[in-house]
Amino acid sequence: MQYQIMHQPFTVVTLQMNQGDSIKCQSGAMAWVSRGIKMETKVGGIGGLFKKALVGESIALNHYTAQEPGELTLAKHSPGDIVAYDVSNCPIIAQKSSFLASSENVNIDIYLHHKVGAGLFGGEGFIMQRLSGSGHVFLEIDGAVQEKTLAAGESIVIDSGYVAAMEETCKMEIETVKGFTNVFLGGEGLFNTVVTGPGKVWLQTMPINALAMSLYAYMPHPSSNN
Repeated sequence: MQYQIMHQPFTVVTLQMNQGDSIKCQSGAMAWVSRGIKMETKVGGIGGLFKKALVGESIALNHYTAQEPGELTLAKHSPGDIVAYDVSNCPIIAQKSSFLASSENVNIDIYLHHKVGAGLFGGEGFIMQRLSGSGHVFLEIDGAVQEKTLAAGESIVIDSGYVAAMEETCKMEIETVKGFTNVFLGGEGLFNTVVTGPGKVWLQTMPINALAMSLYAYMPHPSSNN
């Protein structure tokens, strides 16, 4: 199955599917599809529903199977980028709700931070997604994506919320911003996220919460006198 990612920042991924190919995706992701590709919605058991709720997935996933060769195009839910990655190489840890679509043999599991601080203050949340198995996964990225490959022991300091995903071989911790002036006047918050290699890390340029705060400043607000 071939794919092409295009039209950033209103990004879509187009899959060229051969007969018998199948893919699962979030509900509402399909933009257009050939008639020879059929959809089936699957919910799963109670345990699966609970897991999906925790990791920010749709309760039901749509499964598309090609009964004859055709094309399926999936669209990102908000402006940004799409990353394709083959989890056969290495499982990855991704931000909650980043899953867009994957091959049928990709497993989507809950990843819990072992350290309380990373979950509470790191900006990526206590609960993330662990994607493993075999085949490609397509992730939704907020803003543009920047991929970095870290050597063993090499670290990068990242503002909270800007980590989109990392290979499971990487380690994530939080670091307190030092200095009174830096904390209160620097505009970067109290904590940074530190990711240490070896492995790849995908950074996003506009976390959805940062975008929301930027737009909020331009929205009309009720008068305090009302």
